[in-house]
Amino acid sequence: MELHLRFIGILLAILAAIHIAFPKRFNWGKEFEQLTLLNKQMMYVHTFFIALIILLMGVLCWTSPDDLVQTALGKKVSLGLGIFWAIRLLVQLFGYSPKLWRGKTFETIIHILFIIMWSYFAFVFLAIYSVTHVQ
Repeated sequence: MELHLRFIGILLAILAAIHIAFPKRFNWGKEFEQLTLLNKQMMYVHTFFIALIILLMGVLCWTSPDDLVQTALGKKVSLGLGIFWAIRLLVQLFGYSPKLWRGKTFETIIHILFIIMWSYFAFVFLAIYSVTHVQ
């Protein structure tokens, strides 16, 4: 499991870094023209903090895989992370309209990639809790 956690740590760090490109990739300058200053700033601030927490999850997985697998607190943290990523998977499957990706090659690939990635994250974290949980 420790190897899986280190790999997840790398993936999460990459995912966090990708957030830097969101404003340009999603044309936020143009898209946000009609938003109030508060709403614009909330989008930027929330994106920053989402990226930060994803990066910190990655750092935790990279630096403390043994603790996540072998300690009671680590198992509880793993359970929480497993629930988080399982819910994120459900949002990926049911929260986005198929109109956003269906018939679009790049968007479909990304959609499927995220389904695989969120499934992997949820499985690993929940497996840590369920397999190693002391009754």
